[in-house]
Amino acid sequence: MRIALYQPEIAGNVGAILRLAACFQVPVDIIMPTGFAFSDARLKRAAMDYGQSADVTRHASFALFDAVRRAEGRRLLLMSAHASQRLPDVQFRENDIILMGSESAGVPDAVRDMADIRVRIPMAPGFRSLNIAVSTGIAVAEALRQTGTFPG
Repeated sequence: MRIALYQPEIAGNVGAILRLAACFQVPVDIIMPTGFAFSDARLKRAAMDYGQSADVTRHASFALFDAVRRAEGRRLLLMSAHASQRLPDVQFRENDIILMGSESAGVPDAVRDMADIRVRIPMAPGFRSLNIAVSTGIAVAEALRQTGTFPG
């Protein structure tokens, strides 16, 4: 299982996701550019001392990330508030990549169209979306539960 962040914009969200990734031992792919300096103090504050334990790979572009993903034979699962496939109905595999779009724009249509599965987290009527770090935690926890790969 891997987490991929498409051009994230908010250091605090990335820091929280890196903390999550370190605790669950899930590698993170960051698809550049980011909306902040990667050494940003807000990133370090949100990740706390867990950030150094996270397995992070930065990719200069989506094309370079996608080439690696395809070479490794990994499925790409895009989390999107607009997807039709509900999270509880998805069958995860151990080598999946959960892709999170940028906070303000999600992902471009071309990236969306490359996803093997587009997934949404069901919510009560009238609500649009969750924070990206919260959504990542929910999706990763469900994927690890299904695949029996929670650490410890």
